[in-house]
Amino acid sequence: MRPTGKLHLGHYHGVLKNWVKLQHEFECFFFVADWHALTTNYDDPSMIEASVWDMVIDWLAAGVNPGSATLFIQSRVPEHAELHLLLSMITPLGWLERVPTYKDQIEKLREKDLATYGFLGYPLLQSADILMYRAGRVPVGADQVSHIEITRELARRFNHIYGREPGFEEQAEGAIVKMGKKNAKLYRALKRRYQEEGDMEALDTARALLKEQQNISLGDRERLYGYIEGGGKVILPEPQALLTPDSKMPGLDGQKMSKSYGNTIGLREDPDTVAVKIRTMQTDPQRVRRTDPGEPEKCPVWDLHKVYSDSEVQEWVQTGCRSAGIGCLDCKKPVIDAIVEEQRPLHERAREYEGNPDLVRSILDEGCEQARDAARDTLDEVRAVMGLRYR
Repeated sequence: MRPTGKLHLGHYHGVLKNWVKLQHEFECFFFVADWHALTTNYDDPSMIEASVWDMVIDWLAAGVNPGSATLFIQSRVPEHAELHLLLSMITPLGWLERVPTYKDQIEKLREKDLATYGFLGYPLLQSADILMYRAGRVPVGADQVSHIEITRELARRFNHIYGREPGFEEQAEGAIVKMGKKNAKLYRALKRRYQEEGDMEALDTARALLKEQQNISLGDRERLYGYIEGGGKVILPEPQALLTPDSKMPGLDGQKMSKSYGNTIGLREDPDTVAVKIRTMQTDPQRVRRTDPGEPEKCPVWDLHKVYSDSEVQEWVQTGCRSAGIGCLDCKKPVIDAIVEEQRPLHERAREYEGNPDLVRSILDEGCEQARDAARDTLDEVRAVMGLRYR
């Protein structure tokens, strides 16, 4: 996540609640993308440092647990920059120019000078961020799937160029033998089914079989992944997009909640400020007087009820608004109460960290070391296959 200021409820419902869930299902790496912030804000980096601390506290307040996931700052793991550089040696320029979000951002941010190498190369830096940890799944929204696709293409190209070390087939056959007769026979049968019949189920079964093997090395396992696919050793595995459910969090004006629209409620907004923002929201323009009936579907407050209210309250709103049985302030009160209640545990968790910045720094220090350990392992192999490990 890029550090561009304090987070709001759109971030909470669209990203953080999902992170909290994923940290208990996978080995997760969540990082502050401060280099990415510079791709569009290089001319004014003054807000980045303060935003980093605010954002990490927001993560912790939302329930992201440093005991369950690795939290770190991108620029404190310099291996990201090295892998970005090494991948740039094999990345065709046209691949970067055709990324849909590149053209889209150039159009949307016309007031900024984005004719820079850093901005053109930000999808490649994203790919390095992902491939560094040999990620199997990357949680993204639908608009970011193209970034996962270019990452997959880069991994495929890298493996094709550098994965077929001398004696690859002999080493792969030797690794099969190490699996034992039964598993070796099964692997060969699955390999034949995939390569001769294109059976994707056989490929998935073979991958699962390899993952369970305790008597082969990591290098042999990755070599056999590549062998069954007809390529070379898989040095950088191809990640899959893990689609994040679309955020249903509307802003104060009915549009998607976004800082650029000025329609946000902060993740840790003061309860009194929340109340003021909701009470002053625009409602159905046809309800000029208290006695005028309204249409909930024409009112931005109804969109918030769809997020925060149960069916009973929603029915009360529908009936009361259409009959003028309730006023707009009556309608807004359950939403105010629900948001304040949702934020209560976030405020409580945040207090521990707001009053103890050293604790936040120690969490990130530990996370950066864990991330660097994983990153060094990947880069060690990348350097070796690219002829850059001198011994």
